[in-house]
Amino acid sequence: MKLRLIRFAIVAGLLVWSQNAAATARGVPEHPPQEGASQAGGTERNEPLNKQQLLELITGGVPNERVEELVRNRGIDFEVDGDYVRTLQKAGANNALITELRQASVTLGGLLIETSPNAQIYLDGTLKGEADAQGVMTLRAKLGPHNLKLSLAGTQDFEQTVTIAKGAPARVVAKLTDLTGSVRVQALAGAAVWLDDSSRGTIDSTGVLLLSDLAPGTHSLRVTAKGKVDDSHSITVTAGAETPVQVTLADSVRPNPQDTLPYVWIAAGQFQMGCSLGDSNCTAPENPPHSVTISKAFWIGQTEVTVGAYKHYADSAKASMPPVAPKQDRGWKKVAYPIVDITWDEARQYCAWAGGRLPTEAEWEYAARGGSTQARYGDLNTIAWFKDNAGSQTHAVGGKQPNAYGLFDMLGNVWEWVNDWYDPVYYASSPAQDPPGPAIGTERVLRGGSWIVDPKLLRASDRYSIKPDARSDYFGFRCVWEPKAP
Repeated sequence: MKLRLIRFAIVAGLLVWSQNAAATARGVPEHPPQEGASQAGGTERNEPLNKQQLLELITGGVPNERVEELVRNRGIDFEVDGDYVRTLQKAGANNALITELRQASVTLGGLLIETSPNAQIYLDGTLKGEADAQGVMTLRAKLGPHNLKLSLAGTQDFEQTVTIAKGAPARVVAKLTDLTGSVRVQALAGAAVWLDDSSRGTIDSTGVLLLSDLAPGTHSLRVTAKGKVDDSHSITVTAGAETPVQVTLADSVRPNPQDTLPYVWIAAGQFQMGCSLGDSNCTAPENPPHSVTISKAFWIGQTEVTVGAYKHYADSAKASMPPVAPKQDRGWKKVAYPIVDITWDEARQYCAWAGGRLPTEAEWEYAARGGSTQARYGDLNTIAWFKDNAGSQTHAVGGKQPNAYGLFDMLGNVWEWVNDWYDPVYYASSPAQDPPGPAIGTERVLRGGSWIVDPKLLRASDRYSIKPDARSDYFGFRCVWEPKAP
């Protein structure tokens, strides 16, 4: 029943059009078509007729003469073959109508379209169907120019004027391109934005940076700012849409709630480890210089561990203070001074209690350089306590200028234990990424020089070693902190 109603609507719509056309030709004002008739027929008055429409006109009782008039005025969109002619004749088509159809068929040409699978294909504003799974569709249309439009969700529409002629079909190749998307990044003004490891600019004074023309899919976004922890995560760009991303950058200096000391966040990166270019004081264990990648960011003590922090540890962990105190602080009262006379294992235990560990030798040098390729990160008198200016004793931490990462006393004041065993030729075979140090050894490494040493030893690449149970009033340490959440 439903199918019969649809067919009736199609026939009714075409009949109304044909009646109006005839009336117009006689000079009679055209009556408006019945509401819904054009939509029911699925056609506009200039659209060529298809096979099904013609068959339904004849089987619906429309006179052959009226159908001929429709064919002359609107044309057809198919090639008339013998099988279809016999079908029409059985339905009631006369010879005059068949002749008209054959003549209309002569005015048709072919169009071959190669595009994205399932793309919708419009010709002169009328939907002709969808490309198949291989992206191909062929159709017939009147000779002459036509407007072709291809459309597929998530892609840019393709439009082109195509001229159909007799002979070989016109061919159009149009692989549809994905719609691009955009990302609106909200963050601290002045922060730098990186997308897929490519710099994309900085956040403006309004706190926004719009990244446009991005390929749909997953991308890596990184936002950085001085004094802040880098924010890195994946984002998904949607075709034809804007994706909002809000980034809150955390401070790059944080107090460790366990030992109360400040720690500085050090971003992952690459540096040249070992003898600095132009450094004439290098010794054999500092060679060869080699490129090292630190693949993971880490938090490191902004200062050396202080007497005050170590006393807090001793009270909390039921540990002992070192058996010997330095001459200038016999009662361990100078709480802002670096703790000294600590063995390697005692330093390791403190760092574990504080929620971390001793830094590797590579991490220590990477942090100490502060991004500098020079032997020192500044003028020695300005940045370090050493033999010429220390007055034969340690000094309160943070009394000199820090390096570019905000770390104090990376050179001078006290030598600092690191995690590695010592091997004077380790650099010749150490891994290029996150070198852990030798697997075995008899001595542990100390770095940075101290208040008692000659200036030539206060260099970022200098290496010192001693038995891990050694104590000295110029041995101290700082920790790498590994908080559960950044």
